[in-house]
Amino acid sequence: MHPHIHAKTHPNKAAYIMAETGQVVTYRELEDRSNQVAQMLRGLGLKAGDHIAILLENHPRYFEICFGAHRAGIIYTAMSSRLTAGEAAYIIADSQAKVLFTSQAMAELAQALTSPPLNEQMPVLAHRLMLDSAGTSVGSGTGSAPVPSAYQAYETLLAQYPATRISDETAGGDMLYSSGTTGRPKGVYVPPDTSEIDANSPLLEITRKAYQIDASSIYLSPAPLYHAAPLRFNIAAMRLGATCVIMEHFDAEAFLRFVQQYKATHSQLVPTMFVRMLKLAPEVREKYDLSSLRCAVHAAAPCPIPVKQQMIAWWGPILWEYYAGTEGNGVTMVHASEWLKHPGTVGKAVVGKLRICDEQFQLLPNGTPGTIYFAEGRDFNYHNDAKKTAESRHPLGWTTLGDVGYINDEGYLFLTDRKAHMIISGGVNIYPQECENLLITHPKVLDCAVIGVPNEDFGEEVKAVVQPRDMREVADGGKALEQELIAFCRENLSPIKCPRSIDFEAELPRHATGKLYKRLLRDRYWAGRTNKLV
Repeated sequence: MHPHIHAKTHPNKAAYIMAETGQVVTYRELEDRSNQVAQMLRGLGLKAGDHIAILLENHPRYFEICFGAHRAGIIYTAMSSRLTAGEAAYIIADSQAKVLFTSQAMAELAQALTSPPLNEQMPVLAHRLMLDSAGTSVGSGTGSAPVPSAYQAYETLLAQYPATRISDETAGGDMLYSSGTTGRPKGVYVPPDTSEIDANSPLLEITRKAYQIDASSIYLSPAPLYHAAPLRFNIAAMRLGATCVIMEHFDAEAFLRFVQQYKATHSQLVPTMFVRMLKLAPEVREKYDLSSLRCAVHAAAPCPIPVKQQMIAWWGPILWEYYAGTEGNGVTMVHASEWLKHPGTVGKAVVGKLRICDEQFQLLPNGTPGTIYFAEGRDFNYHNDAKKTAESRHPLGWTTLGDVGYINDEGYLFLTDRKAHMIISGGVNIYPQECENLLITHPKVLDCAVIGVPNEDFGEEVKAVVQPRDMREVADGGKALEQELIAFCRENLSPIKCPRSIDFEAELPRHATGKLYKRLLRDRYWAGRTNKLV
């Protein structure tokens, strides 16, 4: 399936709608504009296998660029809109992008990329295109600010190309960069299985069969489109003929309002979004009609058991959870009905076969935590990083994302934590996820991270960094709340797993997709020392 099919059968149907503005892009418009993008890329001299970079907010023209690149055989890198200029320049250079697509909403960052020394770090970048800001009408060509001299106006250039299909269509794909939560981001490229632009894929099959997305579905997308899951799931939903509703940014109450307003049937979220919604006042949560929701998918970060139990009690057993990565090497899945029988599991493998190994690559028995590998999964490579690619391989060719977990006797996978997050205190291995999952359930905690900080006697000790629900709780320094939370942990966990101290922050450095930048927190405490967790 492909949007060009739906453009023929249902040309006036909404392919996607911008949630806040109600702006609609039909399947006919998506088909025409993606053809123009493909024609434009050829006109700019790009051929199949070349790279482009997309640095945009959740913009109404996002998908025409992605679908246009895909049908021209182009490898496209969707970049976080929250990057610094240096981070953006690194990804553009590393990906060898020849064209950069950005918008007036990114104008300050875009301008910084044109100045020395950053512009000199991107010698392959030949074309810079700037879109109207997302708030203007699609195709208006009249943005809210003039286009910087180093950039061409996207709409003006696109209008010069026909809306007919290029003669040499061939499948491209995305090369997305890791979020850099434990180090510098690396590009992940999984070559398409076939050159056909409408070929099937494992994700498309999962979306269709397990989540039952079809042409009648309304898929509400609350996350940034530059992240793998929302980008790929929206594209899959449109390939199946659904209508997507794109939130410009996540807000807990707005999400509930949009479910009611658009009668959303499907959505994909991350656990931090669940936490934000659960901590809304009961009268706020109860005033919206969520009865249209048939399926809510979640992943990207571990979901504490109590949080998921509360969500199932609220929404019913409509939750699907999966474990996978941008690398696409394997997938596990579990429906709420199964999860309730095995609380905490992330499911059984549906792509690849699970293998749990120790540090010597030996298989471990069921119930014993070790490095999670996928055998017989999809292959991938880290772009320009043979060392990191090699480190992700088992001698038998199995691949890992660097996570730790175990399998029970029935084949269900349980995550322990990321290997890079492990705290070693006095020779004891401590995985902080268990403490984090507990702390987030405390009524005074909105967000939290548990990390290892220097200790002269034990090497490391456990520290929690907490975002209180109400910062007034820590106006006096937070000693009372610190002792309350430490006591709460000690009531439920062994002392070795509990924080010895707690610091408070107004907001934690969390990626918009829900992943926590623990590296940034750790760096504050390890400055001037050798940090083994770089």
